[in-house]
Amino acid sequence: MDEKPSARKGPDFCSLRYGLAFIMHFSNFTMITQRVSLSIAIIAMVNSTQHHGLSNASIEGPLVDTLNNPSRSINKFNTGEASVYEWSPETQGIIFSSISYGIILTLIPSGYLAGIFGAKQILGAGLLISSLLTLFTPLAADFGVILVIVIRTVQGMAQGMAWTGQFTIWAKWAPPLERSKLTSIAGSGAAFGSFIILCVGGLISQALGWPFIFYIFGSIGCVCCLLWFTVIYDDPMHHPCISAREKEYIVSSLAQQSSSPRRSVPIKAMVRCLPLWAIFTGFFSHFWLCTIIITYLPTYISSVLHVNIRDSGVLSSLPFIAASSCTILGGQLADFLLSRNLLRLINVRKLFSSLGLLLPSLCAVALPFVTSSYITTVILLILIPGTSNLCDSGFIINTLDVAPRYASFLMGISRGFGLIAGIISSTTTGFLISQDSVSGWRNVFFLSAAVNMFGLVFYLKFGQAEIQDWAKERTVTHL
Repeated sequence: MDEKPSARKGPDFCSLRYGLAFIMHFSNFTMITQRVSLSIAIIAMVNSTQHHGLSNASIEGPLVDTLNNPSRSINKFNTGEASVYEWSPETQGIIFSSISYGIILTLIPSGYLAGIFGAKQILGAGLLISSLLTLFTPLAADFGVILVIVIRTVQGMAQGMAWTGQFTIWAKWAPPLERSKLTSIAGSGAAFGSFIILCVGGLISQALGWPFIFYIFGSIGCVCCLLWFTVIYDDPMHHPCISAREKEYIVSSLAQQSSSPRRSVPIKAMVRCLPLWAIFTGFFSHFWLCTIIITYLPTYISSVLHVNIRDSGVLSSLPFIAASSCTILGGQLADFLLSRNLLRLINVRKLFSSLGLLLPSLCAVALPFVTSSYITTVILLILIPGTSNLCDSGFIINTLDVAPRYASFLMGISRGFGLIAGIISSTTTGFLISQDSVSGWRNVFFLSAAVNMFGLVFYLKFGQAEIQDWAKERTVTHL
């Protein structure tokens, strides 16, 4: 049987734990805007419509030519000040994927260290470093593509520190019956951030120049850091502003979970645990398509629907307001089903995982066949990230169910699998669309659907929601 929470209290949206969820929402908003800034800015940075005779050169030796002439400015964008660079689709794919390389390097160690030393300092430091590097990106572009790749990689390392430690906080702050609500509120910041940056990024680029996209959202990140270090605490026991009633409720609801300190991780038991592999596979599949949408959606809309950078940004933002809404609504529905005992915990996790992997796959497969219909294409592009985020109430938070003691560490590994998928998918997409745009995009979406289906079948077969034996306090398995 699934674990039954010992106490239940109606959610109090004025409580401190919900305040923390909204602050974490803002933090995720900040990090995703800094990550996606390049996706919208790059349309102006490599705007081939502003010059002629360059396409052949970029096809003959795209990356080699860029590396040999790293800071070559082709001409000026609308404002007359922002440089335009000769970066081919292959080069862009490498730049896009470089942040994923950085995130992978720090996901596992930062998750483990956050579990031991506390998440507040690690997350805050990662957010601050990412913000400062965002401010430095336009200058790095003038120095050349190599420095841009280095900056994005280090920025990825900083964001890897910030992403994973969140689950260390929720393992101590989120009552079992409110996990989906709290994590969905916090997680929806990523989708809302994507909406905002894609919506206003094109407008900023045309009005002020593309460098101001980085300046504005890097500055917002610095402000978020001040709020983070001031308000966030690692657990309710040490927060100076929490009420005695809320503290008692959180502590009593989490009493059945082990909270004893740990200095070893049962690696062997984890490796043999199929429910964990089901989660990892789900992350890999989910991030494969999501990375393509986040990274290449402005490019897809610009090249397939043939719209300018301003309209491309606005259209690209629409899917992410749907994703933000679906994330929050999915969390509310998941906890409703659990609190009314309508479905067991594992059934809820598998239901939302199925919806989050199957529905976007169907939309992706349909996209290549409806490109002649502007409205239908936009609707499908809106539905893909919207329905994908239903996974946030599925396998995304499943580590809190199966191993709450190691939630942060396992989230680091899970996101590592997701980032590996992102590296492969973004690089593969850049290669496929550089060969032939029409068939390339079709192959990209078909491949994404196949990856999603594999992850769904594996999770439905092996996914569980009970706390695993090796994750209980009595475990003595060592590394």
